[in-house]
Amino acid sequence: MAKGIEIRDAHFPGRAPIDAYGNGGFRFADMSHRGSILCLPSGIHGWEPKTLPLLTTADLSLVLEQADDIEILLVGTGTELRRLPQEVRDALRAKRISADPMSTGAAVRTYNVLLAEDRAVAAALIAVD
Repeated sequence: MAKGIEIRDAHFPGRAPIDAYGNGGFRFADMSHRGSILCLPSGIHGWEPKTLPLLTTADLSLVLEQADDIEILLVGTGTELRRLPQEVRDALRAKRISADPMSTGAAVRTYNVLLAEDRAVAAALIAVD
C-alpha cells in the first residue's frame, strides 16, 4: 500500500555557511528554509522557539545536548538586540558555552567568519522579514 506524504523535521546534516537571510527564512547549501534555524555541529535544524521574544533553556535544549562540541553560541535575536534571560545565560555558562546575542544579520555574518576559521561555533538564528 502506498504511503502518503511524509513530513520530516527540517534538518541539513552538515555544517554550511548561511548564504542569505530575510523574507522569513535562510538560504544555505543550495537550499532554503522558511523560519528560524539552529546551526549546530550535527547540522542545520529547523527551529521554532516557543517563547519569543524571550528564549528559555527549553528553546535551546538541542544546543545544550551538543555542548561538548560548542564553545561559542551566536544568538540572532531578530532585528533588535535582546538580552538573554539569566537562566539561559547560567545554563550555557554551566556547559562552558559563551553566548553572544546580536541582531540576526550580525549573527549570520559572524557565524560565517567563525565557521570559515573552523571554530567550535553554533548559532540560534531567529528569522527576520
